[in-house]
Amino acid sequence: MISLRPSGFDELGLRRALSERMLPLLVAAMAFLAALAMAGWFGTAALSRHWRQGAGSSLTVQVPQPTAASANANETRLAAVLALLTGTPGVASAHALSDRELSDLLKPWLGQGAERLAIPIPAVVAVRLTDSDASLSSLSRRLAEAAPGTLVEDHGVWLRRVAVLARSLQACAGLALLLVAGVAAAVISVATRAGLSTRREAIEIVHGLGATDSYIAGRFAARATVLAAVGAAGGAFAALPILLTLARMAAPFSGDSDAAGDGLQAALATLPAPLWLALPGLPVIAAAIGFATAQGAVRRWLRRLP
Repeated sequence: MISLRPSGFDELGLRRALSERMLPLLVAAMAFLAALAMAGWFGTAALSRHWRQGAGSSLTVQVPQPTAASANANETRLAAVLALLTGTPGVASAHALSDRELSDLLKPWLGQGAERLAIPIPAVVAVRLTDSDASLSSLSRRLAEAAPGTLVEDHGVWLRRVAVLARSLQACAGLALLLVAGVAAAVISVATRAGLSTRREAIEIVHGLGATDSYIAGRFAARATVLAAVGAAGGAFAALPILLTLARMAAPFSGDSDAAGDGLQAALATLPAPLWLALPGLPVIAAAIGFATAQGAVRRWLRRLP
């Protein structure tokens, strides 16, 4: 059967019903906000993971009276603690802070005169562990036997707080994504209903001539799908410079040395890898929202026709 309809014929007038400018622009704005929310989600997860790995594998050991004799009179208390730490399985390194390092550590609280304090200051040993899940009870007991009064401080409290903060920020980002998706669906629904009202007479004629609800809804849905996908692609692309700038600003907190370089390659390397996979998915998600929303709106409208 030969079709007499010219190629690309728009019998429903969809090019006028669904604007090629307004709808993609609104969807682009939603996609821009969604890209920022996703960056917050993945960025928070990456920073939290980095901080947990760093803080979870470190200890601080305080040794009072470091120059006094230890239980073994042949060495000082500090030397005994260092010997015990370096000989313990699971300890990667143990570094006793120098007087200058201690002074720099105390300056934010005690000012420039911290090195002239007359009170005894315990020695501080920074310890790096190879296993962040290692048990500290036996190590604390052995250190107390070698140098009574030695304190072992882990970062469990701060790790728990960081984890709670990260989950809270991710929940906010997830809520923002849901809100953006809902607003995008509402925008597409309103635009579709406006288009239906604009082309009411043409739709009633085509419907009266035998066009099914599925055909009419499919034409509107196809148009909305394309416009939503194009708008989301533009919004994601527009968000990329902002995301790169934010990633470069957050790079020092994640210990990313590559971010210190210049050039496009160094800038692109600062974004979390999962975000690179999520950004191309924005047009696909927007297209799915556009298709489902337009289908539902048109079918509900057609059911109300006489």
